[in-house]
Amino acid sequence: MKNGFLITAVIAAIGLTNCNGQVQKETTPVVVTKMATTTAVSFGVRGNCGMCKSTIEEAASSVEGVATAVWDVEKKNMNLSFDASKTTAMAVHTAIAASGYDTDKVLGNLDAYETLPGCCKYDHAMKMNQ
Repeated sequence: MKNGFLITAVIAAIGLTNCNGQVQKETTPVVVTKMATTTAVSFGVRGNCGMCKSTIEEAASSVEGVATAVWDVEKKNMNLSFDASKTTAMAVHTAIAASGYDTDKVLGNLDAYETLPGCCKYDHAMKMNQ
């Protein structure tokens, strides 16, 4: 076992020296990564209950680039953070509307609204973002 370690150490030492016997500097590869641009927004979404909360948050989270989506049942308010290089707030508004819920920018899809459970049938005139 000691001989194997000694041989490995000698090979490693030889690999780090050049022909003149000088020790070569080990270089670290440079890794360039594009930093995500996180954007946080808040906007109104109509809904009534915990089932609405699940559906609204799931619709928002289904958009690629969304990091967090939290809808407040009482305030009718969505707090959202997303990678601005992958999506926009409008894409999230559209996804929520497609699931049947009105946002303060896009009206909910009426066909999807009709399939919501009774407890989720919100008043289309209710105040949002309170």
